[in-house]
Amino acid sequence: MIEIGDLAMTSQELLNRITINPAITFGKPTIRGLRYSVEWLLETLSSGMTNEEILLDYEDLELADIQAVLLYAARLSQVKRISVIRS
Repeated sequence: MIEIGDLAMTSQELLNRITINPAITFGKPTIRGLRYSVEWLLETLSSGMTNEEILLDYEDLELADIQAVLLYAARLSQVKRISVIRS
C-alpha cells in the first residue's frame, strides 16, 4: 500500500490511473483518460513545479495522479537491458 495524504492505494490501483487510448494524445499514456499525458506531467515536474502548484493549476488532477505517473515512469525504467540497433 502506498500512502497518499489520507488515502492508501496499491501499486496496481495507481497504475490503473494510467490509460492508453489511440483517440487521445495519439495513444500516449495519459492520466485517467484525460488529455494530460504522462510525458507532460513528468516534464512539468522536472521543470520545478511542485505537486501543490500543479494541483492548483490543474484542478481535475489529484495527488494520486502524480504518484501514478511517477510509479509508471519508475516501472518503465526497470528494463533489464538496452540494445543498440544499427541500421
